[in-house]
Amino acid sequence: MSESTIGFIGLGNMGGRMARCLVDAGTPVLGFDPNEEAVRACGANVSPSVAEVTKGCEIVLMSLPDSNVVEKVVEGNDGVLAHVRKGQIVVDLSTASASSTRRLAGLMAEKGVDYVDAGISGGAAAAEKGALTLMVGGTEDALSRLAPVFAAIASKVVHMGQSGAGHTTKLLNNFLNAVSLAATAEVMVAGRKADLNLHQLLDVLNASSGVNFATLNRFPKIVDGDYLEGGLTSKLMTKDVVLYADLLHELGVTSLNTAGPMASFGLATALGYGDVISNRVVDAIGDVSGGVRLHQS
Repeated sequence: MSESTIGFIGLGNMGGRMARCLVDAGTPVLGFDPNEEAVRACGANVSPSVAEVTKGCEIVLMSLPDSNVVEKVVEGNDGVLAHVRKGQIVVDLSTASASSTRRLAGLMAEKGVDYVDAGISGGAAAAEKGALTLMVGGTEDALSRLAPVFAAIASKVVHMGQSGAGHTTKLLNNFLNAVSLAATAEVMVAGRKADLNLHQLLDVLNASSGVNFATLNRFPKIVDGDYLEGGLTSKLMTKDVVLYADLLHELGVTSLNTAGPMASFGLATALGYGDVISNRVVDAIGDVSGGVRLHQS
């Protein structure tokens, strides 16, 4: 395996897009995913195991659903930790618990390995274009070595501090994302029931104090029936809100605003929208508000 080969564990919705950007930039990728077709689809070379990826690459990226999966991949039998060697860098691009990240970083450090947490933002569209925002926790040296890798997948990289800082920042960002999406969905359903022109409503919101990422980037498409499929699901959004609540508990910060998004995305999951893009929360709210849909079919 070439020294320039990047290892990639987890080639799903986001990981696959990031791996494709690396491949398109001329970087060979050795990938592992339980679904081998996902590895082939992004142009990576198929690895038979996590162990072989770890043994074959100086830099190993991971994009996994949550900390439970990250811990199993890292600490499980024949996992990453069992095969790392001094001088390697392991990068966790997942949305994960900062306390879990710091613990894993400590275990890696004992073996002379840099464990970098790199929270990502921008969704599937930005991942497709290699234009993600990365919020990174780890050492300056590791960040310097990762610069060419990150350049292929991100347009903005911010070093937030030591281990755990990247994932902490990601959870804070994702909570605001959850609040704005859930609240805007509710407002748009109300606008439809009030017989407002939804494009005009969005024009007003985007020129007023209610403006947010959802009003700017999501709902101009959603009101015409394009849900921007392929992004974060309602189940994963709920997971992120729970991680945020856990983080605030650890920090000793009172959390008064988690109930809204928890209820909204919990409702979406209960009504069958859990495994599709979280933008479908607007349909869940519409369902319990008289069968409302924003777009006219």
